[in-house]
Amino acid sequence: MTDEPTPPSPSDPPSPERAPRQRKQVLLRLDPLVHDALTRWANDELRSANAQIEFLLRKALAEAGRLPGGAGALPRRGRPPRKGPPDGG
Repeated sequence: MTDEPTPPSPSDPPSPERAPRQRKQVLLRLDPLVHDALTRWANDELRSANAQIEFLLRKALAEAGRLPGGAGALPRRGRPPRKGPPDGG
């Protein structure tokens, strides 16, 4: 008999003490015209095409009542907020 912990099964709920989940990579095939339209839309909203796809998928899941409660917020992109008092001159 060993004292090694058993690895969690895929059906186990995520535990809070585990390291942050890594983001999944997905190959997505799109019609070139759809991709161009998506890219233009993403640029208008200052997002990457990938971030726009995730934003739209999360919105659709939430509207359908299918967004998992454990799904974290979208990662913030861009420059982090300034720390400390603003420079006076």
